[in-house]
Order: sequence, then structure tokens, then C-alpha cells
Amino acid sequence: MDRHDFARALARDAGKLAHRGFGTSATKLKGVHDVVTEMDREVERFIRAAIDRRFPHDAILGEEEGGSGAGDHLWIIDPIDGTANYARGLPRYCVSIGYMERGVPTLGALYDPSHDWLYSAARGEGAWQDGMRLAVSPCAEITAATIECGWSTRRPARAYVDLLARVLEGGGAIRRAGSGALGLVDVAAGRVEAYVELHINSWDCAAGIVLVEEAGGFTNDFFAGDGLMNGNPLLATNASLCSKLAGLLGISITS
Repeated sequence: MDRHDFARALARDAGKLAHRGFGTSATKLKGVHDVVTEMDREVERFIRAAIDRRFPHDAILGEEEGGSGAGDHLWIIDPIDGTANYARGLPRYCVSIGYMERGVPTLGALYDPSHDWLYSAARGEGAWQDGMRLAVSPCAEITAATIECGWSTRRPARAYVDLLARVLEGGGAIRRAGSGALGLVDVAAGRVEAYVELHINSWDCAAGIVLVEEAGGFTNDFFAGDGLMNGNPLLATNASLCSKLAGLLGISITS
């Protein structure tokens, strides 16, 4: 089994485990509006153990148990992305497993247990949902675009309000659905035209970035600087909107 097949199978198995605690797993706060459940930790341990058995020399960086981010073969995992939704019984969450090889995002597998949808992509092989090839939206005008605006307490509230204002004043429609990973999936699937967040962590987006790019989309250089370990802004969209949204939102991106 190669890493792509392995990641797909593991994302599905981990998602089925996570769904056992959907809306019922014990929760606590790690920080302001930063919820963690007992199942977050259990699922991450499950994923780590599976990787260690199959690829014992690979490195792992995870949301709950961390990691150094060092190594030519690196897995980047979020056991439950959209934990606040998950904890409240809202069916908008997923397991996200990304893989980087020699610093290049190479694989992504995301499983949405609530809908039994498996998304995956490998560099040069396209992006897929359960055997159906994905493609970004062809929309070329902001006035016809829906842009998901992710929110993080790691940036001031005023910065987020200003982001929303720029999108609205530019003619775009906005939404926020509580999962950055699934927001990127929706860009890859052409359901929305863009995803933007002023700060997002690598485990939330490593898999989704590969999916967007393999679906014909573009992202800013998220892993520049210390993005892997400490996060960065993120903009993901299609070729037609790259320069327009980069100018509007102030996040450099080229098609």
C-alpha cells in the first residue's frame, strides 16, 4: 500500500472512530473559543499509531500532541477539524491528514463522517471525492463569488471585521461554517470560489491545500517562513480571481 492509499484508508477509519463521539464526547476549553474533546486526543493517537506501524521513520505533526515538523517525510494531522461543530452535534467536521515530502505538500486525505464523503489528492494525480474528479469554480467575478472567511482568535477582532468589510464592499458574498479544512474542500469542489483566513495552522490546511491545487486552484505560499509550525494567512481560490482577491484582501497569491 503506498502512502496515498494508506492516507485514504486511515482518514476513513479515523473518521469512523471520531463519529462514535459525535455530539457526546466530553469537552473542555484549551483557550478562548478553542474547544477540545476527549475524542480529539483518541483519534490523534489512533492516527499516530497507524503511521508509526506502517512508516516508522516518518515524522508526525499533530494538533493535539505536536511534533517538531522535522524530516523529509512528514505527516500533518488534525484529528477533528471543526471541533466546535462536532462537540455541538453539528455535522460539519472532518479528519484531515496531510503529507509533505522534502518540504513539498504532496498528499491530502480528508474524511467527512457525517456524510460519508472521502476526499483525497496526490501531487500530479488530481483531486477526488469518492471517485469523482473535483474542479474549482470557473467564476471570474467577485460580484458572483462566495468567499468563506475563516475566523481565529489569534488575530484581533477588528482585523476580522475589516476582512468581512473588504469582501462585502468588493461585491462578494460571505460565509463561515466552522471548518477550515472543509472550507478548502469546498473551494476544490467548486462549491465556493475562495477561502480566506488571516491566521490558520498547518494541520488545518495541509491536506486541503493539496486538494485545491490538484483541483486547478491556487493558494498563497502558506508554508513560507514559519508557516508549518506557527501558521500563516491563507487564501485559496481559482485562477480568474487570484489577482482580484489578492489586491482586495492583501494576501499575495499568483496564478
